[in-house]
Amino acid sequence: MGVKFGREYKDIITDFADALQSASGCHDFLEMSAEDWGELEAEEREACMKTLADDLFYGLGTEGSMHVGNCVVTHDAKRHIIRVATGDSFTRIIHLV
Repeated sequence: MGVKFGREYKDIITDFADALQSASGCHDFLEMSAEDWGELEAEEREACMKTLADDLFYGLGTEGSMHVGNCVVTHDAKRHIIRVATGDSFTRIIHLV
């Protein structure tokens, strides 16, 4: 089915990566230890998060929600958004249109 979007793809991925980077434990999804993650330069962490965001974007085309680190990423096709949530303490919305 795929995730439908009307915004520039690179802008969506940038917003998505920023939201993921704000959540904890996403490095686990990349099979990296916290120590290895901490040793990366800021640009390297950003590149990893953009790659993760890209992979999750396409994964959400077949799965309605996915667990990444301590957050749940969901695609709401009716509202044209991706939600990155960690319980009650953190929610980021990525607009697709």
